[in-house]
Order: sequence, then structure tokens, then C-alpha cells
Amino acid sequence: MMLKYLLEKEFKQFFRNSFLPKLVVVFPVMVMLVVPWITTMDIRDIRVVIVDRDRSTASGRLIRDIDASAYFLLEEVTDSYDNALRKIEYGTADAIVEIPSGFEKDLTVSGATPVQLSINTVNGTKGTLGGGYLGNIMADFSQRFLSENGAALPDVSRQPVPVPVPQIELVTQHRYNPLLDYKAYMIPALMVILLIVMCGFLPTLNIVSEKERGTIEQMNVTPVSRFMFILAKLIPYWLMGMLVLTICMVLAYFVYGMVPKGSILIIYLFSILFILSISGFGLVVSNYSNTMQQAMFVMFFFIMIFQLMSGLLTPIRSMPEWAQWITLFNPPRYFVQMMRLMYLKGGSFSDLLTEFVALSGFVVFFGLWAVASYRKRE
Repeated sequence: MMLKYLLEKEFKQFFRNSFLPKLVVVFPVMVMLVVPWITTMDIRDIRVVIVDRDRSTASGRLIRDIDASAYFLLEEVTDSYDNALRKIEYGTADAIVEIPSGFEKDLTVSGATPVQLSINTVNGTKGTLGGGYLGNIMADFSQRFLSENGAALPDVSRQPVPVPVPQIELVTQHRYNPLLDYKAYMIPALMVILLIVMCGFLPTLNIVSEKERGTIEQMNVTPVSRFMFILAKLIPYWLMGMLVLTICMVLAYFVYGMVPKGSILIIYLFSILFILSISGFGLVVSNYSNTMQQAMFVMFFFIMIFQLMSGLLTPIRSMPEWAQWITLFNPPRYFVQMMRLMYLKGGSFSDLLTEFVALSGFVVFFGLWAVASYRKRE
């Protein structure tokens, strides 16, 4: 009965602020509808300057192939490498393709000729992918040119034993994301980010706001136990988190056509654990904070750490070994792994036993810490 009245108090306090209920609905809707289109690792509109020293039919065909690609914007065709390099320095071009003199002749005679790529790698991802795209275009062009025109091959008829020419056929299968759509990788991550922000920040501001208003003193003189008080604080944010997750999953289906490959029940089970753990951590920060500003800055610091070291944006295996050990104590790490497994690959509960045990441990740890750190005058 006491829990009922405490929950009634929390919900009245939540809905008394007309902005927060709207935020809970509008914020995830805006993030799911806008962010997947603007946060992408798909690199397009790479500006290219071509230095054509050959001015042949073959070099003209190569230039047209590059210009026809959806990934490149042809800025200029010139015969001066220095002019092209200045465009790189001024930031008006991203890559230079230098076609040497005798390009067509060398291709026809020997089947090979060097082409120099100069790429601006201040943005390492853009530079690396851009170089890869250009390499693929040139490999396709070379194969088509040789099949149409042929090339002079060494005479092996006089050799006692013919030397076979090894050929490797590479067949690529894109698994789990066959269309290479970055939104499929990003949308489960956005769901995690929304739960971290909504169910981490708002509990952080809860108790400290009562401290500033003075209402916490009224609770301190009541017979309400610390455990019951913290439980009443956690339940509303657990319900709010489940609502946010449901909105995100519905939008992912109707807007992007994404449905989980695994069980939806497993997603909700792990979401309950994650929301309780991150909300419990928010209440811990709130217990130790004296002002709203202090609570916000501390939580912002930890949320940055949570996101950067969870595998949301960069793979954990790419981090230094010492950082990989630290991620073991990061709750979002396990929730991110579950979300991407359930959405992109599919799996069963047995595949996620480690994540389940870890998140359950975080729920108990942060819950008990929140209870112990709430300073109530008994």
C-alpha cells in the first residue's frame, strides 16, 4: 500500500511538468525519423580531380567511369598535378587520379600500367573508403579493357612444360546486412542511446531536484524505508523506458521495414534489466549531487564514457587491450551486443547468457548502491 502512494506521488510529480511527458514521446520519434538519415558511414560526393597526361581514348573512358559513379563528383580534368594538389590543400577536392603518359599503350601491350592516387586522409574513413571505391572502378575498367582489346602475352610455346596462369574468382556474400545499408547498423544503436539518455538523465535529476525544492526533507521524516523509496523512483522510469523502446521498434518497422531477427520477448527482457541498471546508476549520481548542475555534468561525463566504450560507434576489438578490459564494467556494452544480435543476426537466449548475467549483476549492484547512498534520517 505504501508503494502505491509513493508511485502516485512520482507520477503526479512527473505529469505536473507539462514538458516531460511530451519529451518522452517527441524525442524518440524525432531521433528515429531524422538521425538514421544524417548519421551514416556511407561516403558519397567525393570530389575528384583527374590529371590526364595521356589524353587517349582509354583515359577518356576511365574518366567517364569515375564521373558516372554515384560516389564521386568530378571537379576538373587537368594536365597539371600542382594545380590539382592545390585544390586538395584548399579543401576543394578530396582525391587526385593521375593518369600517366602512355596509359593506353601500356595497357594494350603489357596489360598493366601504374595510376597514382593522392587522397586527402584528414578524414581517415572518407579517405580509405574513397581509395577503395576508386580502386574498384579501375579494376573493373582494366578487366573490361583487356577483354575488349587484349594484351600481348609472353610466348610460352617453346617452354617444355606450359606454365598455368593462376586465376582466383572472388565471390562476396554480404551477410546480415545484404544491402550494406548503414541505417540497419545504426537504428539498434539509436535505441540504446535513447534509453541511456531518457532513463539515465531523468532519474539523475529526480532526487536532486527534490533536494533543491526541499520536499526531500518531508520524505526523510516519514516511516518510508530507503528501499521502498528507491523502488518507487525506479518503477516510473522503467515504464517510461519500455514506452520509448516500443515507440522506437514501431517506427523501425513502419519507416525502415526493420523487424528483429530474434525474439521480441528477449529484447524486452534485456531492456527491463538495462533500464533498471542505468536508472539505478542515475539515482546513485543524484544521491551524491547537491545541485542540478552538478548532477547534469557528472551524468553527462559518464554517458559519454558509456557510449564511446560500448561498441555503439566503434568496435570494442579495435580499442587498446586496457580499454577492452574497462568495457567489461560498462552496462551498455552488453545491451548493444544483444540489440544488434537480435535485430541483425537472430539468436536464442543461450547465446546471451553472459549478457544476461552481467546486466542482472548491474541491476543488483546499482540498486543496492542507490539504496545505501540515499541519506535518510531514520
